[in-house]
Amino acid sequence: MVKITQNWSSTDQWKMQALKGKNCCVIGGGGFLGQHIVKELINRECNVSVFDLRCSFEDERVKIVIGDLSKKPDLVAALTGVDVVFHCATPSPLSNNRDLFLKVNYVGTEKIIQVCQEVNVKYMVLTSSASVIYEGNDLKAASEDLPYAKAPMDYYTETKILQEKVVLEADGEDLATVAIRPHGIFGPHDPHLVPTTIKMAKQGKTKFMIGDGNNLVDFTYVENVVHGHILAAEALCAGKPVNGKAYHITNDEPIYFWAFLTKIITGLGYDAPKYHLPFSLIFVLAVILNFICIVIRPLVDIRPTFTPMTVCLAGTHHYYSCERAKKDIGYRPLVSLERGISNTIATFEHLRKEQ
Repeated sequence: MVKITQNWSSTDQWKMQALKGKNCCVIGGGGFLGQHIVKELINRECNVSVFDLRCSFEDERVKIVIGDLSKKPDLVAALTGVDVVFHCATPSPLSNNRDLFLKVNYVGTEKIIQVCQEVNVKYMVLTSSASVIYEGNDLKAASEDLPYAKAPMDYYTETKILQEKVVLEADGEDLATVAIRPHGIFGPHDPHLVPTTIKMAKQGKTKFMIGDGNNLVDFTYVENVVHGHILAAEALCAGKPVNGKAYHITNDEPIYFWAFLTKIITGLGYDAPKYHLPFSLIFVLAVILNFICIVIRPLVDIRPTFTPMTVCLAGTHHYYSCERAKKDIGYRPLVSLERGISNTIATFEHLRKEQ
């Protein structure tokens, strides 16, 4: 993992102390992003605990609490005595399971808020998603002032909207809340983006590009996502007026979607995409396929990964402005996109194409 460092000006030195000594609980701390947040909180000399259904790592500096966020007694046990909660638990967007998304992202988050208020947790940082304002149309340098998507394209986005709303609406004198909206998280040992991309490459599916290949998107290195969370928490603890707000956190380096995937694919020895497929045709096919799956779901539960949402993500512009985060919490990406890609590829040599 790349150690997070930052050259603070003398007027910003207080930020480095805002979390020091605080009792911090990372809900979902056993996951990809959660583990990175945990490591940086340790670097900040916090007292760290993890609350998750399961946890695959052990660290004597971290208190591990196994439990279910849908069960209030489990949450009470985990959050009593905590000052700051980082809530990054969520099912994989690829699961496409509305009931699960509702249980974790919305109902579970309501329970977390309730327990935070009951046991006097003072601060809450939510991992939201930039997709909450995305409806499948082009977004260019989109700001947080845009409204929530009125017609979200998948269940994940639908429930992330509900989640973010309930967290920001809970902001008050007893519990200060803030939402971080990352986009396209990737990094070393990433469990989703790189393995899924290489699996498709092995199946020969990455020979084709959806659209003309000129759509710019944001991908965000995991250390930069962590940095955004930490800055937001420090600002909350220091009493800065960031509570009740959402912040886009990206690498601030929009890149062509297919150029990014090509770097991953070719970096592990696979051939670059060569052929273009019409965006409109592929989108219609995805709509038809998903309709068929819905119709037959009572008989056969098929949840395709080829969806209208994934087609739109591959074929439209969707990149976001970080100006609010720069202004309010002093955010700047710490790791460049090129360095992040290199760091990531280095941890996936086991997936390299055999010669």
